[in-house]
Order: sequence, then C-alpha cells, then structure tokens
Amino acid sequence: MPTVADKIVATLKASGVRRVYGIPGDSLNGFTDALRRSGDIEWAHVRHEESAAFAAGAEAAISGDLAVAAASCGPGNLHLINGLFDANRSRVPVLAIAAHIPREEIGGGYFQETHPQDLFRECSVYCELVSVPEQLPWVLDIAMRSALERRGVAVVVIPGEVFLSESATTWKVRPILKTASVVRPDDRSLAAAADVLNRSSRVTILAGAGCAGAHDELIGVAAALKAPVLHALRGKEFVEYDNPYDVGMTGLIGFSSGYRAMEHCDVLLMLGTDFPYRPFYPDGVPVIQVDVRAEQIGRRIPVDVGLVGTVKDTIDVLLPILAVKDDSKHLDRMTAHYQRARDRLDSLAKETGGASPLHPQFVAATIDRLANDDAIFIADVGTPTVWAARYLHMNGKRRLLGSFTHATMANALPQGIGAQASQPGRQVVTLSGDGGLAMLLGELVTLRQLHLPVKVVVFNNGALSFVELEMKAAGFVNYGTGLDNPDFAGIARAVGLFGETVERGDELEGALRAAFAHDGPALVDVRTARQELALPPKVTIAQAKGFALYATRTILSGGADEILELAKTNLRELARE
Repeated sequence: MPTVADKIVATLKASGVRRVYGIPGDSLNGFTDALRRSGDIEWAHVRHEESAAFAAGAEAAISGDLAVAAASCGPGNLHLINGLFDANRSRVPVLAIAAHIPREEIGGGYFQETHPQDLFRECSVYCELVSVPEQLPWVLDIAMRSALERRGVAVVVIPGEVFLSESATTWKVRPILKTASVVRPDDRSLAAAADVLNRSSRVTILAGAGCAGAHDELIGVAAALKAPVLHALRGKEFVEYDNPYDVGMTGLIGFSSGYRAMEHCDVLLMLGTDFPYRPFYPDGVPVIQVDVRAEQIGRRIPVDVGLVGTVKDTIDVLLPILAVKDDSKHLDRMTAHYQRARDRLDSLAKETGGASPLHPQFVAATIDRLANDDAIFIADVGTPTVWAARYLHMNGKRRLLGSFTHATMANALPQGIGAQASQPGRQVVTLSGDGGLAMLLGELVTLRQLHLPVKVVVFNNGALSFVELEMKAAGFVNYGTGLDNPDFAGIARAVGLFGETVERGDELEGALRAAFAHDGPALVDVRTARQELALPPKVTIAQAKGFALYATRTILSGGADEILELAKTNLRELARE
C-alpha cells in the first residue's frame, strides 16, 4: 500500500517537479525515503536550509514552473524562512514541505517544537498544517495551485508520522499545472487611459518585471507615444535589449537619464512595476498604471487611471485606440541624455593594465564582455547589484537574478545552485560580495557535491561596502563594516573547485577566461577598491550634508587617510553629472 509520502512524490513528478532542495532529518525521513524509492526526483542536498529555499526560488524564477524545498522539524524548517521570504516577494512559485513534530506532542513544549503554520504565514500565499492523512490530497492540491496561480510560496506543514501513513485509496494522482489566461481591463478604463495619453506631449514609460513576455508590445506602445522607456531593476532583463527607446534605470542604484525622463514627463505610464522609491516619482503629473494585481495599483504614487491586466494583454487592446504621435522632442532629448550618461558610466569601467586594487566597474564590464550570450547572472545584494545593473547587458537570452525586492545578503551562491541545477547546459555566473559569500560559504561544497559548474566571481573589497556607503550618506563614521577575509580562492581549491586570485587589472581577463572554460565549478577572487562611490541619480541635500558630516567626523576620529583614499578613488565618479 503506498504511503502518503509516495503519493506526494507521485504528484510532484506528474506536475513536472524534477528535484527537491533540502537537508534530511528524522521527521522528514518518510518523504526522503519515498524520493529514494521513486528514483524519479533528485534530492538536491545543500548545506543550509536557507540555501534550499534560495535555490528553489531561483529555479522557479528561471523556469516559471513550480520548484520545491523541504526541511525537517523545528530549526530545520525555520532555516527556510529567509529564502522563502525572498521567493515570495519575488513572486515565483515555490512549494515548501515543512516537516513537524509528532501530532500528539504539539502544544506541549516538545523537543524542537515550533508552530510553522504561524511562522511561515507572512512569507507565503498559502500555509496549512496537515493534522490527519485524509487532508493531504486537498491541501497539497490547493498549495501547489496557489503557488502557481498566485506566483508565490505555499507551505505544507506535515507531522513526520503522517508521511508514513497509508494513503487513502480515493487519492488519485493528477498533475497540478499552471494555467494561462487573458487578463485585460474593461473598455471604459481603456478609453480613460487613451484620453490621457492622447492629450499628452511628453509621455514617459516606467517598465518593470511585469513586462516579461511583452517586449514587442512594450516597443510598440513606446513607438506610438514617442515615449522614453526607463526600467526598474527587476525589469532590466525584459526591457533594455533591442530597445531604441531605452533611457536606463532610475532609483537608488540607477543613473541620471532614467531619473530625468520621469522628472520631465507630463504623463507617466507604469507597466508591470511596483517601483518602491517614492522620491523618484514625478510631482503633479497624471499617472496610468498597468498591473495584473489590482491591489498593487496606487501603492507608490496616486494613480489617475488604473488598468488591471497583464502588460501584454493590456497593450494589445490599448494600442489600437492611441493616437500615434509625431513630436519626438521629449524622446530625443531623453535618449541623448541617456547616451551621455552611458558614455560616462562606460568611461568608469576602463582600467589601466597594472591597477591594484581593481575598479569594480571594470570587473563587471569584463564579466559582461566574456560571458556567454545566454548566461544567467546572479548578483549579491550590495554593490555587486549596482555594478550588475549598470554594466551587464541583456539581450533577450541572458537572465539576471538577485534578491531585488527582499534585498538579503548571501543570495547569489545559493541562487546559483538552483539556476544551474535546472539549466545544466547554461553558463551561470555569480557576482558575489565578500560578505555575502562568507555568510553561506559552505555552499561551495554543494557545488562540488552536486557537480554544478557555477562560476563565482568575488568582489573582494574587505568590507560591507554598500553599508559603508549608506553610513557615509547619513553622516556616520564607518564602524563594524570591515572584513578580515580568508583566501577565498584557496578555500575553493581546498574543497575541490577551480580557484584563482586576481590582484591586478592585467590579470583579470585571463583568470575569468580560465574559470569560464573550466569543466566544473570555479571561483575567481578579485581584489576590488573599497572606497568606491556609487552615486544615485538624485543626491538630496540631506545626503550631501551627510557626506560632509561623515568626512568631518572621520577626520576628527583619525581617519584622514580614509578620506584621501575616498577622494583619490572616486575622482572619476565625482566628475559625473
């Protein structure tokens, strides 16, 4: 007689799941043993459950299909929580199987007791405790459908002995697959939006991750409106390629042209974005927002016309009622501004042959030049995300992942595990910070154990440098941010990976080529400049005062050398607009 765990595994298999990320434990034994006996779904053993959730989230982001992580009771499934928060906020479909203590012990302060159904509720679209085996067919079905249709995390909490129970004879295994629907606004709303757009002369489009699968429609509406298109970070991979209307990115890690395009518009058209930074939005102009989730509309800025639908389906019905514009002055001005900004950014990525430490812009630009046309890039939170946003070029085949909404450290390496496991034929490159890599350093061993040829490039500046930048902007003396790093390349070699250290600019290309060509996982430890500013497109008076206060306090604290190094390193950046 098949067990409950057997039926769970059979349902996952029928639904296209090919691996489960996790760490085994006694309360999970019934499930992992069912995987072993089935032989159809891989157990992807990581070294920390947080990494299991990150890996599942990355697989789901790349494939668009359901990915699965599992963990044992108490501390085991609690470790999932940060990675699940990231997956849920990134809106990717992940199922988490959280084993629980024996049913009869719940509520008695039992060994490793927690209440996962309460703990995971905030980071999920569905979370339920299975009390009796008869619940499981329905709970599993609802959980998988919720994850797929609402694009988020679903958690099923299962006491260990329930896995081993006999399954109900009425439980018929059937695939749970995502559906496809046409979602468009009503005609009255479309007419209202068209009226606003047709009366305008300077439309700017802010495009986000909701433009995935709608590139042609985006270009079509930009052409009709003669509208510059800027993107939020998560929209970069879907928006900037083959786009003559592209004016770059705005926000804290964006650059000036994107900010100016919004500042000078007379209508803002938001397409599939929940861009969170209110100070970067324009004042006093009509706003039209398109989002498939009605609850997202108007969260960041007052909206004059809200259009509920996918970007693709909405533009399909909006475009025919738009008046095609002749005046391209606004577009021409903003694209020219973008070209100047782009030229300045590219000038910062040039390196003299023997430079040491290296400018991180040069490192990112070299990665971009040498990586495959269909590479998957994954950036750690912090300055690696800045350099990825500014220097990696998307082309419609490349992908860019990161913790762009949850913004947690240590995401790149474990997300690389999930991306590579699900895409074995593609090049996966992480832009890892030294702080982020060290936080989940044990996952280098996972790369070896699972034979995953991820290429890890470490931006090693000996500091939590983005935190230092935030301190400077707020007027604080840097404190507690320095990192006494080990030899990361030596550690990589010790665990069986390719490892090489780069200390000079003329060493970088050779090291990256060797790592990218290596038949297996590889790590390149690049010593980059610590005092490297990444100025936002809009520097507020408060930030300028903060930098001045930081400089004064640092000098008074005996840190004059730090100020001199900061000025020396950043003369190029400070010369920007």
